[in-house]
Amino acid sequence: MADEAVAERAAEPASHDPQRPQGSRSPEAPPRGRERGGERGGDRGDEQAQGEAEAHDGPEAGDDEAAERAKERERAADRIKDLTRDPLAEEDGEDGPTDLAAAARARRAGRKLLTSGRDFTSFDRSRIGHAHIGDINVSLDARRSGVAMRGGPVPEEELRRLRRAHVEPAGYVRLRRALESRRLLVLGGAPGTGRTSTALALLDEVTRDGAGDGGRVRRVDPHQGEGVRGLVGDVNGGEGGEGGEQRGTGYLLELALDRPGTLPPDEMDLDQLASTLAEGDAYAVVVVSVGSAANPLLAGRYGMVCPPAPSRELVTVRLRERLEEARDHEALERAARIAEDPEVIEAVGLDDLRPAEAELLASLLAEHLLGSLTREELLAGCRGIAAVQAHEWFAGVDRALAAPPSGDGRDGRTPVRSATAALFHPVAFRIALAVLGGGSHSAVSAAAHLLTWELSVQSDPDSTPSRPLFCDDPESDRALSRARSHDGAIDVAGAEVTGQLIFYRGSALPAAVLAEIWDRHFPVRAPVVRWLRLLADDPRPQVSVRAAVAAGELSVRDFEYGFGELVRPLAEASSARRRVFAATALDQVAGHASHRRAVRKVVDDWSRYGTASLRWTAAMTLGHGRAADSVDAALDALARIGVRDQGRQLAVASLNVVRLLTLPECATVLRRLGQWAEHRREEYQDLALVTIVRLATTGVDEVLDDEPGTPLGDRGDWPLLLALAVTRPELTGTLADLLWTALNTARSRDVAFDALETLLRSASRGEGGEGRERREGRGGGDRMRPGLAALLPALTSDEHDRQQLEWLLRRMMRDQDRPLTTEQASALWRLAVPARQRRSDEEESHG
Repeated sequence: MADEAVAERAAEPASHDPQRPQGSRSPEAPPRGRERGGERGGDRGDEQAQGEAEAHDGPEAGDDEAAERAKERERAADRIKDLTRDPLAEEDGEDGPTDLAAAARARRAGRKLLTSGRDFTSFDRSRIGHAHIGDINVSLDARRSGVAMRGGPVPEEELRRLRRAHVEPAGYVRLRRALESRRLLVLGGAPGTGRTSTALALLDEVTRDGAGDGGRVRRVDPHQGEGVRGLVGDVNGGEGGEGGEQRGTGYLLELALDRPGTLPPDEMDLDQLASTLAEGDAYAVVVVSVGSAANPLLAGRYGMVCPPAPSRELVTVRLRERLEEARDHEALERAARIAEDPEVIEAVGLDDLRPAEAELLASLLAEHLLGSLTREELLAGCRGIAAVQAHEWFAGVDRALAAPPSGDGRDGRTPVRSATAALFHPVAFRIALAVLGGGSHSAVSAAAHLLTWELSVQSDPDSTPSRPLFCDDPESDRALSRARSHDGAIDVAGAEVTGQLIFYRGSALPAAVLAEIWDRHFPVRAPVVRWLRLLADDPRPQVSVRAAVAAGELSVRDFEYGFGELVRPLAEASSARRRVFAATALDQVAGHASHRRAVRKVVDDWSRYGTASLRWTAAMTLGHGRAADSVDAALDALARIGVRDQGRQLAVASLNVVRLLTLPECATVLRRLGQWAEHRREEYQDLALVTIVRLATTGVDEVLDDEPGTPLGDRGDWPLLLALAVTRPELTGTLADLLWTALNTARSRDVAFDALETLLRSASRGEGGEGRERREGRGGGDRMRPGLAALLPALTSDEHDRQQLEWLLRRMMRDQDRPLTTEQASALWRLAVPARQRRSDEEESHG
């Protein structure tokens, strides 16, 4: 047969095709063939059977039986077609859209975010503080240290130590010049970033020639007086100076603007303070936390943001200080090398260190060099740094709200605590970032507001939480949560668009935050569970799937609670999206060896004795490959689910059989498909046929758990069938036989040919420059041609098979919406029929 024969015949009417091989049919129906392994009894219904019926009962009876058989075949074909639809789209209608690829990417991202090789389950903060650090006096809890601060002079010894150990942040000279010229500086920064040390260093420099008896640098108690107005009185009255005005003094005032009812000073108050300071030749630094309340202060003439000090220099200075007594000149170099060890860097898990954290790391490194700590203890102490940060963020956040508020004394009623939501928002943002980190900033912010409401209602159920609508500050959210953002790809309705992504500045923080809230703050569990259930209903995979992964991690920490409150209720839900959430969470639990046996027992029980919803959830869990003892056991369970109740859940079972094909045990799955195809029960045959068709229509990125860089991961835009034919060439023959079976079985023939058409068109996408692959530079269909080149020759091994391919190519060329060009059809024909076979066919046709 010539290469152009297909294209030439396509232009002629099918009923007048003089060169059409004998036995081929019109373009409306593919030619029927015989089974490679024998005729399938359930699909006979052909002209031979019809003739036998007519000879036995007469023409009229034969016509009735033939019509009934035709209807039965049509019903069976419709059933197979229905079963090959997406089982996850049932909520939105039979053609409702679902994005399995986006869900798979979100699941991989969530697992990477929370699975970092750290064992936070066994972390004990007191053990780290006592056994690993010994007598080192390091203040790690900024919140507690701030509360315990009292007013009074700063000792000269503390100032000398500060001069020796302080590392100047970027822009320090600019801060000093601003203080010198204006006498007053409002310094903004996140707690723990060294803002107080920088303020003391600035005051120490500008007051070198000041008074000494009463202390030239003084802290002002934030809980006494009236803040800035009270400081004006202190400067005028010379608080520390025995009744006279004390000139040349520096004042440090830390304002806590996040407390309910606290109002920031206005610009007139700051002007009055600056004037008073100038008259007394004094200076003042007012330290505030970044946030919506402090924004007007930082935007005014006195406000400046305090940048953090560089981490590397902080650690070096602290190390030098710790190793001075050892008098080992090489110790500092060895410590620097250990600090750069990838294992140590991973154990710390923070992109940059704050001053107290740098001091802790330096102390751990010094004690390790001096022989006081083993390497295992060093790594354990490094892992504890992020956990201490999480503890600082959440310890005592609502301590002020726990005390009963006093009445205003006017009408005897207790005032409503309206600032609850504002207090909880930074906390909620940190939790949302731990769960949804790596997603869009808008998704994290929206989830944080939902959680803020849940936390506020839980804390104060008698009041309606209120929150200003125009006070969100993304920069403050990032600063208070040690977050960073950058532009990246976001999945929207099956397409990728550019948006702003947000992450923690450190891989250790997400798991540390979840461990802190789940293990140390039990009352928080109820609102977090309600919040996660709300996220389970979110139609965006980047939200619902990431939340499911986080729910799994939380369940690992307390499986009884997580299973009872999150997994089991959602596994029985009527919503498919909620059941997927439960399955994803269960698989995440199964990723931990300590809980794998329990998960496998649960899934096995659900697959055998569970309700329809629980069996559906079990099937989705089995598809990940970790919820059964082996692939064979997973296939047994999926077959049990798929054939039960006349195949009611066959669609979801077949989807998860396809997902198992991405595992190394792919050959085992294909062998079982062949056994099901030859099974005497029709339900098993249908499970095989539906799975084969689904295999041909499923993309690699819809079912793959691997990251790019693996043979399958690098072919994410390929159909899974073609990708397996290329990456596992030893399985090509088996794949072709299975697809051939679906093409030549009556009830699956139509959908199988549609699937084959999809495969053929996938190889022609690159020529037109269409599709996401071409926009992303991945080559489109050109890269998929090797897959067809491997599969098609094995699929068209005899003349009848080539006739079917010829019929399909003609149908594709006559498609009114997407006609195949002559060049494309010829190219596909050459891929399917080798040159030697084409010459042999041509000789036979001319013989």
